[in-house]
Amino acid sequence: MRHVTSPSPRPHPPSSSKFSDKMVILVTSDNEQFNVDKDVAERSVLIKNMLEDVGESDQPIPLPNVSSSVLKKVLEYCEHHRAEPLPTAETDNNADDPRKRQVSEIGEWDQKFIQVDQEMLFEIILAANYLDIKALLDVGCKTVANMIKGKTPEEIRKLFNIVNDFTPEEEVR
Repeated sequence: MRHVTSPSPRPHPPSSSKFSDKMVILVTSDNEQFNVDKDVAERSVLIKNMLEDVGESDQPIPLPNVSSSVLKKVLEYCEHHRAEPLPTAETDNNADDPRKRQVSEIGEWDQKFIQVDQEMLFEIILAANYLDIKALLDVGCKTVANMIKGKTPEEIRKLFNIVNDFTPEEEVR
């Protein structure tokens, strides 16, 4: 098991600090440990809820559905977006209403971040869903949507290596 640590907390007066110095330990499916700033880890609703449940504990938080390579990418995303406000119930409810849904393009940093191979892209989407990081899930899903936009069903099958199991009669429908 490899132990990954972040640099020691940055010294600064409490009044000027907008980030927490509290660290949490995350353990991946392949048993790697990550020491992460609490405010970065709490970009995940799942981790935030787990931390609320255990209180002020130094116990590692197991993430059995996320590998270390994927968690590194997820944490990179969370670190970059740490200063942004977390989605609220109000913004989540608006996403279900097509009239209120914000149709936004993927930001430049997010586009570069998500330029990964297809397998990693799908692993990031699965991790974002499991960890409940809505903004990252949206970036991943929008990326997949852009990949298939304007393509025929056959081109989509080829892109994702999907075997066509429809009979000719079913295809006509």
